[in-house]
Amino acid sequence: MELLQHWLATAVVHGLDGHRIRQLCQHLELAALIRLPASTLQQLGLTAKQAQLLCYQSQPWVEQALQWQAESPQHHLLCFDDPRYPLLLKETPHPPAVLFVKGDAELLQQAQIAMVGSRSPTPGGRQIARQFAAELSTQGMVITSGMAQGIDSESHLGALEAGGKTIAVLGHGLRQIYPVGNRALAGRIVQQGALVSEYFPDVRARAEFFPQRNRIVVGLSTGTLVVEAALRSGSLISAHLAVQYNREVFAVPGALFNTQAAGCHYLIQQGAKLVTCVADILEERALFADNGLAKTEKNPEISLSEQQLLANVGDEPIATDQLAERSGMSVTDVSIALLQLELAGRVAVVPGGYIRVRSA
Repeated sequence: MELLQHWLATAVVHGLDGHRIRQLCQHLELAALIRLPASTLQQLGLTAKQAQLLCYQSQPWVEQALQWQAESPQHHLLCFDDPRYPLLLKETPHPPAVLFVKGDAELLQQAQIAMVGSRSPTPGGRQIARQFAAELSTQGMVITSGMAQGIDSESHLGALEAGGKTIAVLGHGLRQIYPVGNRALAGRIVQQGALVSEYFPDVRARAEFFPQRNRIVVGLSTGTLVVEAALRSGSLISAHLAVQYNREVFAVPGALFNTQAAGCHYLIQQGAKLVTCVADILEERALFADNGLAKTEKNPEISLSEQQLLANVGDEPIATDQLAERSGMSVTDVSIALLQLELAGRVAVVPGGYIRVRSA
């Protein structure tokens, strides 16, 4: 508990992230660091304002956080040294010193994909976001977004409606909900996932907090999917952060004259992977190699739908659309199942489609 209080004290200071605190603690304990006089802290590189915050103004904030934690078993404080602190986020340049979590804190360690996009999407964009989120959820991915209006909210809803897990990273403290119209959605997310913030519970939303929030959305995730985005939008900031963090970027194309698709087209031109179905994302095997999605590599058992599909694959190449027609499955479901079968070594891609791999 004492160590947590020390980390909370540092979290009060804007500009002190987990890596910076670790650097400061190379030659002294964290407990000793927070007890140093302001003048010494300035000699270590803190600004006068930062030193004043840490020395004289941090305690009320620490007490607020501990009181919030005690209010519910669903309230969690994850300091940078907590084993539950997400490893992928630790790899980013400026990870928060402390994360405030309401819901399932263990979920932050699971494989996540960020979904971002316009706050004013087209009806088609809303449908795509829900469908992709639902299908990715059924493949075991946690859907992570920022609970803003538009694509963010649709992505969370798609995961929830599919019975999946979702994480919302907020640009304010967890005693607040913004936008107010998402109160019901936030309640559902707590039951099937988690709300996450780097801000103390009573901190209200401010415009400058949302770009900061984006770095956590992207940092938690193995890849970022942009569904609809204008050329000047926060979603492009998220995509650029993903590139900086060496994470995959996926973009859904749209109509040529749809301004809400212009950002996606720009990202594709810059090297983002164009995706038209979930199978396009699942093809990036490296993305899922260590997170349990590629189940068939370790588990020779295949699902009933995959068995049904396999029965229609022989020694002659057969195309995906033909398999969909024969099996009565959608092209998307067939593509996903074929990927799993390929990973399992049951089918192979050849010119003209897929063939069955016979055991020796």
